[in-house]
Amino acid sequence: MSDVASLEEYRTELTGYCYRMLGSAFEAEDAVQDTMVRAWRGFDTFEGRSSLRSWLYRIATNVCLDALNAGNRRARPMDLTAPTPVARARLTARPEVTWLEPVPDARVLPAVADPAETAVARETVRLAFVAALQHLPPKQRVVLILREVLAWKASEVAELLGTTVASVNSALQRARATLADSEPARTDTADPLDEEQRRLLERYVAAFEGYDMTALTALLHEDATLSMPPYDLWLRGHDDIVGWMLGVGEVCRGSRLVPVVANGTPAFAHYHPDPEGGFSPWALMVVEIVDGKVSGITSFLDVKRWFPLFDLPDRPAG
Repeated sequence: MSDVASLEEYRTELTGYCYRMLGSAFEAEDAVQDTMVRAWRGFDTFEGRSSLRSWLYRIATNVCLDALNAGNRRARPMDLTAPTPVARARLTARPEVTWLEPVPDARVLPAVADPAETAVARETVRLAFVAALQHLPPKQRVVLILREVLAWKASEVAELLGTTVASVNSALQRARATLADSEPARTDTADPLDEEQRRLLERYVAAFEGYDMTALTALLHEDATLSMPPYDLWLRGHDDIVGWMLGVGEVCRGSRLVPVVANGTPAFAHYHPDPEGGFSPWALMVVEIVDGKVSGITSFLDVKRWFPLFDLPDRPAG
């Protein structure tokens, strides 16, 4: 196997690692590309004292830490503001670098034979989990991802970071304590969906496309949330969500939803009625499910970024 091919073998899992670290699909891909360039240039100096995989993770870790030292922390709207009653709702955009970004599963979840590994990988790219990671200082983030997500030994992490096992264990303990204070909600993952989840999503599509608010609210938890990055507004509860959708959100009446998967969870390409006929891209809608009902809807509105990333067409089929 050529040097380049041997490096490329690790691209997907490294992208998943960098995505969990950085919270941005685009920054993760840039970080991995930087990692590959550094590795290719330094391949002749790789002495094999560690595995090629460990060496690549060391480079990727340094790239991510450099990026995080710039001070940016990716967030969801609910990390930045309180929920807004619909009567006072205003759409205020924040810069793109503010937001936790969605990512296609295929970019970050390598194919593995072990179903348990697949389940952990999918669970740990969920929006709620990656958002929680952003609360950790960068070094604690490294330790928690390598130890708890990727199942590295403490000694392996210590070698990668050039520190002691005791220091790694201490960082892991502090990271766990921080996550316990802001524990990410457990939401259902996709692929495969069970029969109950499939029926729920079919009913959700029917209710949304038919703009039937009675049917839609029957599928939502009472404290369900609706957010729309790049706007920092978010709404909680049936009354405010319905109030929004029958007010400003009324423009979405008659939309089409096409199923996709993002961040290990169900999602939809949301196509909006086009005044000139047909439908045009409106949002990438990530749907979070808990105990048989929808707990959160995140509509990422910057479709010029998200539709190409997810290989979505400008017009829905059919």
